Amino acid sequence: MQSTHFQFRRAFVICCASGMLVAALATASPAVQAQEANQVVIKNFMFSPMALTVKAGTTVTWKNLDGEPHLVVNDAGLFRSAALDQNDTYQFKFDKPGVYKVFCSIHPYMKATITVQ
Repeated sequence: MQSTHFQFRRAFVICCASGMLVAALATASPAVQAQEANQVVIKNFMFSPMALTVKAGTTVTWKNLDGEPHLVVNDAGLFRSAALDQNDTYQFKFDKPGVYKVFCSIHPYMKATITVQ
């Protein structure tokens, strides 16, 4: 009798664990989902991707998914966003070829590079 009870408990636990895994995969965070073209996501105090190559005339969008504010700043002073709260976006159109270094002025260790061809 005990072995039947043990087998039932084991099957029940496996079934519950499988259901939780399916639910977790179905509600995956936006960072796991496909990223839009020419978009840089700010999450976990990082720019993702950290390096992006685009053609001249392209508009790049930064989107903050962190619960903390971030600023998108070009080190040469070409552009600077306002403070981006969670789910806020900032856009900049890159008209000229070159390499543009970007950082968050609140968290200067956050860095990225935009290469414009």
